[in-house]
Amino acid sequence: MRIAVTIFLTDETIAPVRLARELEHRGYAGLYLPEHTHIPVERTTPYPAGGDLPREYTRTLDPFVALGQAAAVTERLGLGTGITLLAQHDPIALAKQIATLDHLSGGRFTLGLGYGWNVEEAADHGVQWRTRRELVRDRVRLMQALWSEEPTSYDGEFAAVRASHAHPKPVGKPRGRVVGPRTLVGGAAGPKLFAHIAEYADGWLPIGGRGLTGSLPVLRSVWAEAGRDPATLQVVPYAVQPTPGKLAHYADLGIEEVVLQLPPAGEAEVLGVLDEYGSFL
Repeated sequence: MRIAVTIFLTDETIAPVRLARELEHRGYAGLYLPEHTHIPVERTTPYPAGGDLPREYTRTLDPFVALGQAAAVTERLGLGTGITLLAQHDPIALAKQIATLDHLSGGRFTLGLGYGWNVEEAADHGVQWRTRRELVRDRVRLMQALWSEEPTSYDGEFAAVRASHAHPKPVGKPRGRVVGPRTLVGGAAGPKLFAHIAEYADGWLPIGGRGLTGSLPVLRSVWAEAGRDPATLQVVPYAVQPTPGKLAHYADLGIEEVVLQLPPAGEAEVLGVLDEYGSFL
């Protein structure tokens, strides 16, 4: 099982370059970074985990800039987002940004994308909350059109692009209908999420990894009904607090990669946790 990590990198934590070098040296599989552009002070949306919103949410580094630094000082470390708030991006500009990072890193990028939870943050980006999932679907399809080898147009309900020359291309080859870098979708289990995963992604990025025993067979059924090869479905539990029993359970479910949560802390504390997690490598 591949062991990757995620962390809220901020202006107060360990630096991306230092962390990336340590991860590659220690044999970790990847580094995934979250995204928040801003956190409105007047926020009525509750924090999903309950209680007060942790400080690090208000200070996150831009994940693509930080991953660019990580790419420049490593050769093998996987680089991912967990998650990109796609509804809050211009998809044409983001497609270029992702393709450039994937190209320069030699195909090491994983696009972890999702729909978000902060209504006020999304609203400042002009997002209509009730249609955000369909908006994300359209924007993924638009980006995949730009990543296609031949100029390809896309005309959806919320996004459109004419057939265009767009380079560089992501390194990964098309996987049937899926074009571009490895793409995983975050979110809670449900019919709409699983239908979208089967339509335009390589798999699921379930936060915390709870309930997989029941939900995995459902996703696999939706995947097969969509005509996707069962062997290609990827499920990557994300932001996991690990125990030997939990990781063994994931292995029994056929899961091949897990993303462990690091604290949003300074160098000494983060490296100490990496030492503890080393037993899982």
